Amino acid sequence: MQVNSEQIPTPAHTHADGAPETPRPGGVSAVAHSTAVSENDAAKAAALRRMKSVALALLIGMAVVFTVAFALQKQYPWLEYVRAAAEGGMVGALADWFAVTALFKYPMGLKIPHTAIIPRRKDQIGASLSDFVENNFLSEHVVQDKLASVDIARKAGEWLRSPGGPERVAKEGSAVIRGAFTVLNDDDVQAVIEGMFRKHVLTPPWGPPVGRMAERLFAEGHHHTLVDLLVDRAVDWMATNHDTVNRLVSDRSPLWVPPFLDHMVGDKVHTELSKFVRAVQEDPDHQVRRSIDTYLTELAHDLQHDPAMIARAEGIKAQILGDPEVRELASRTWGTIKNALLTAVDDPGSELSLRFKAAVRDFGTRLVEDTELAGKVNTWIGDAAGYLVNTYRSDIAGVISDTVARWDAEETSQKIELQVGKDLQYIRINGTVVGALAGLAIFTVAHLVFG
Repeated sequence: MQVNSEQIPTPAHTHADGAPETPRPGGVSAVAHSTAVSENDAAKAAALRRMKSVALALLIGMAVVFTVAFALQKQYPWLEYVRAAAEGGMVGALADWFAVTALFKYPMGLKIPHTAIIPRRKDQIGASLSDFVENNFLSEHVVQDKLASVDIARKAGEWLRSPGGPERVAKEGSAVIRGAFTVLNDDDVQAVIEGMFRKHVLTPPWGPPVGRMAERLFAEGHHHTLVDLLVDRAVDWMATNHDTVNRLVSDRSPLWVPPFLDHMVGDKVHTELSKFVRAVQEDPDHQVRRSIDTYLTELAHDLQHDPAMIARAEGIKAQILGDPEVRELASRTWGTIKNALLTAVDDPGSELSLRFKAAVRDFGTRLVEDTELAGKVNTWIGDAAGYLVNTYRSDIAGVISDTVARWDAEETSQKIELQVGKDLQYIRINGTVVGALAGLAIFTVAHLVFG
């Protein structure tokens, strides 16, 4: 029996192939240094070493008891029972040490078949773990059942309507907006706005859609209000511009016409024009009104079907919105939106911030009080999560197998031993105790039966 081999399982003494490592200063080996990358890992490594020391101490204790009992059993026959118990304890301790050690490395450096299981089969273990997670955890019904039991909508609503909820959402939203404006290039955004404006406003011909809209407005009589306004202004103008009419008549009459005759003609023209516009004002079915209706109806039709009129509309569009005007419009639009949003998000008391917080708080209240809405939100969340799981479950679970595949075999063994090695040492301790009890029981039965 070689008690020194007990040191093999500790992460500070050997490589996976059983070759001893050179300790680092302070008693920490290269393996322990590589795994103790954080305080948590250092604490786990220390706990693992303590449990190994306890298991080793039990084995040594059993060996000492066995030696003493074996030497004195002829003088004191009752020590045969102690010897049998100690013998069974050593056998159990060594067997369980072998079993635990064989998971992580070759016991005593001997390449015994079916040992160093984790270093040799890490890729298969990673793939099996990935499949296990994918099939048992990343399934649609498991995720949806868990989300349904949590009632995310109601909990989110409670938080959103809490005193600090809307403020936190507004704060995070402001940070997102500021970050987006920091990342976005103004020239690029203006180019996008200009491109969208050209695609959706300038490229399509204006005539047909304007004609269709005008035709609908004219058919429903909405233009009559504008016609009434124009006629009313004409009546008012005629009532206040008698001298202007006389002057226009005088300016256009021959020089040989006497001035008094110009005034007579001007008065007559003003009188007749006043009567005419008042007649148009008072008669909703006046011939002028009907002529206007006819002209507008024909114009709406021509804008849709007459190539010449459509071309004229396109020419007007080109004159109004040329390249410089479009670029200037895109620049002003983006500048206005950007400045307005930055000003609003930087001021917690701005109208936009206050309205946003109120909307968040109201939505949270509705999630809590409106059972139907909460149910719909939970259903949407469950459906979205189920879709993501069904679509990307292999990719998500594949992170496990891909990560394990990138690990070094020895590193994998160390990582796993660091996480579960402490608990595995209880197997060795229990094996020592159970082996001692079993050895004592077997010897007792054999002594009683065979005398």
